Amino acid sequence: MVFSKAQTLFTLVAGVATAGGLGVTVPLAPPSTSKPIAGDHVSFSLEQDRWLDWSGSNSRNEFFFNTLDNLKQLFVSARIVRTAQDFNPGLQSAVAQLQFPAATKNVPYPEASSIVVGDGYFATARFLPKNTRVIWGVNLGANNLTSSYLVAQSIAKAFNSPEMKDDRIVLDGMIIGNEPDLFPNNGHRAPGWNVSQYISEWQTFAGNITNALGITSSSTTKFWGGAFAGSGVVCSTGVVYIDHAYSGSFCEGNGALLQDLMTKANIRGNLTRFGPDIAVARDRGLDYVMGETNSFACHGTPGVSNVAGAALWTLDYLLYGAQVGISRIFFHQGIGFKYNLIQPVVLARSPVDGSPLSPPLPPHIQPQYYAAIIAAEAIGSSGQTRILELTGYAFYEGDILVRALFINSLAFFKKDSTRTSVHIDLAFTGAATTPSSATVKCLSILLPDGRPRGSRSLESVILVSFKR
Repeated sequence: MVFSKAQTLFTLVAGVATAGGLGVTVPLAPPSTSKPIAGDHVSFSLEQDRWLDWSGSNSRNEFFFNTLDNLKQLFVSARIVRTAQDFNPGLQSAVAQLQFPAATKNVPYPEASSIVVGDGYFATARFLPKNTRVIWGVNLGANNLTSSYLVAQSIAKAFNSPEMKDDRIVLDGMIIGNEPDLFPNNGHRAPGWNVSQYISEWQTFAGNITNALGITSSSTTKFWGGAFAGSGVVCSTGVVYIDHAYSGSFCEGNGALLQDLMTKANIRGNLTRFGPDIAVARDRGLDYVMGETNSFACHGTPGVSNVAGAALWTLDYLLYGAQVGISRIFFHQGIGFKYNLIQPVVLARSPVDGSPLSPPLPPHIQPQYYAAIIAAEAIGSSGQTRILELTGYAFYEGDILVRALFINSLAFFKKDSTRTSVHIDLAFTGAATTPSSATVKCLSILLPDGRPRGSRSLESVILVSFKR
């Protein structure tokens, strides 16, 4: 594609047409409203009970390693956030003692109700790709200082091993407690337990495990504070503040509409509500991350979280998150969860309704994985990328426009047989040199047999890379 000095024209296949085309003006240099976006802006939060399925017990899980490494070829680095539970020093091999509640139709793969681990559990992080940065955690809910100290010692031992050091797999952060704002509701603390008490306990645990980890002001490992289930409480604990958030809930088995998930107004509303938290965290010198998030809580909604439209939601959600000041977004994952980007092991029962699968479902990627691939390429590996929301998103490296990305979020359903198109009139503004040419990539969604959806493939994402 060749650009004229003024503008170029191209078509974005979607579900609605405009009469005269959609005019989009892209600044050639990043304005003050642009925001930095890290190469590892897309990160993962892995449910702790089945960690050994992700990493591998005695050797690495090749499927997970390869899918993560594919992203790392585009990212500057990759981050994984984890939390752990109780510790048994007698467990030396890579095993975990787990107890699970009964599976249900709505929750075919429930989280463990009890987790006991040992040294070998943490040591399997050596199976991750080189340069992976890991955030681990200790249990605050049980209020067992000795157990948390032993966990911290085991984590330190694992990350100080020659294998970890050779591959530059580092412990980037430590989290004390998971969703402590829910403690008075789930039996971990008495009713009335408050933020002041949380901070006091957090400081006690932090002082204790600081010694176990040997953390100093110059250490790579830093404390990440918060990890609250809801917004509204920002504490000056750690150097990073964490919120958890979902766009809805499937906990009661209630359905949802794909178009509602994908609607830009919903995406923006679900993220801008954290604006006060972000502002307070930044004012206190804290970095701000979304430490656990995805489409619908309780592992996703069938027919919404696990379909192609979820990839479009994911892409818009994670990019808009950077625009509102979120440094990184950790998409929650678990074995058999409907909203996974990656299913890393064989599944013997359906993640949708728990029915037996014959044959079993092999390891595979799901639609949201493509959003991570697109985001990684759009962000690039310069380490100096800034993002600007316009009708789509513009990406700058230093002071130069390098890429633009456009998403059409109007859902396209199985019953639909045809679609029209949006015609985008792209123009530039500013004194910098106008691009002379560009490469255009499209996301095309096909039927399982390889045929395009309807009369044409569904090209709902276009990534334009500019050249000068």
